[in-house]
Amino acid sequence: MLLQKIITPFRKTLTRCCLTGKLRCMSAVSKIHPEIIPTPSPLAAKFDALGIRTVTYQHPPVFRVGEDDDFIHLIPGGHSKNLFLKDKKDQVWLVTALQDTVIDLKWLRGHLGCTALSFGNAELMDRLLGVTPGSVTPFGLIHDAQKEVRPVLDARLMTCDSVNFHPLKNDKTTNITPSDLMRFMRDLGFEPRVVDFAKGQN
Repeated sequence: MLLQKIITPFRKTLTRCCLTGKLRCMSAVSKIHPEIIPTPSPLAAKFDALGIRTVTYQHPPVFRVGEDDDFIHLIPGGHSKNLFLKDKKDQVWLVTALQDTVIDLKWLRGHLGCTALSFGNAELMDRLLGVTPGSVTPFGLIHDAQKEVRPVLDARLMTCDSVNFHPLKNDKTTNITPSDLMRFMRDLGFEPRVVDFAKGQN
């Protein structure tokens, strides 16, 4: 009887917290299961032409690292973050790394031999990559016909069996091998720089 008196108020409090979003409990976590779908255009045709095999998943929109915690474990491979950067000479850089890779922009500036780096704006992102904030992806290079963007790849990412990126929209994720990602970029006319970001932490 005493135990019941203790548990009942706790359950009511837990329910209120879940409903108000103050506590992330098991009953409040949505059971999201990404669905395999066809890879969207224009990427599908490009991958087919190169003989690249990919798997694409549909899921709720993800705008920043961590928002996919409920389902990221259901999509195999390394998961990425992508930084759309511009230096003071207006050179644009696209840095693609594993989610947990620490990126020191000051160190990276010295390593790349460029001027100070800052984030590029949404208008420039749309013009060069054809994407909006939250959907930045190396696949966006398919839209950069003038080769204005210089891609940079995380050395750790290149050691994964497969890696994941948005196929131009942040409600989907496409799985590809690092070697096929490199082949895709090179076919478009880009030569990515592979950087060991761990050296920037020494």
